[in-house]
Amino acid sequence: MRLLIADDHGVVRGGLKLLLERQADMEVVAEAGDGAEAVERALAERPDVCILDVSMPKLTGLQAAREIKSHAPEVAVLILSMHDDDRYLFEALKAGAGGYVLKKEADQFLVDAVRSVVRNEPFLTNAAQRALVREWMADDSTGPVEPLTPREQEVLKLIAEAHTNREIGEILHLSEKTVESHRGNLLRKLGMRDRVELVRYAIRRGLVEP
Repeated sequence: MRLLIADDHGVVRGGLKLLLERQADMEVVAEAGDGAEAVERALAERPDVCILDVSMPKLTGLQAAREIKSHAPEVAVLILSMHDDDRYLFEALKAGAGGYVLKKEADQFLVDAVRSVVRNEPFLTNAAQRALVREWMADDSTGPVEPLTPREQEVLKLIAEAHTNREIGEILHLSEKTVESHRGNLLRKLGMRDRVELVRYAIRRGLVEP
């Protein structure tokens, strides 16, 4: 199995790589330090599984998962998270992830999770969460309502990280004019006046860390 690991902490990536490469049938073929790099490396290498941390610069793991699945649906995605929170779980499923593992449980469950998602079997470590997923999959209307489109969430995260419109355009492959349009839509849709309010909203939503 060819694997990609994306986490903005090199020590974490090193530990995960060590854990996975102890398995005779697993090889880490690519690493990434942010979400945008994860998408780029995933599309270049086409690994069997991408293991993505939720909280990364430029694109979150959930945003990166969405981009990867839209361009390479055959690549399985596994989300690693510090957040034991149904909202993140729902967002991971919507983004196309096949598994969700808490970082504190990675030593115990990560290898099994990789094997599961390669077989197209969903992997969640908690029985209650598995029940929740079955309910969600049976009814598309179940789950939290997100007012922003995936692209608006990507732009919002980058605004909150203090990137300029030009830099945001380069990261997301959009024109500056399109980015400016998204910025205006965000302010209007969220009823906000300026970047400071957008940053506060992005922190509350977990798109960036305070």
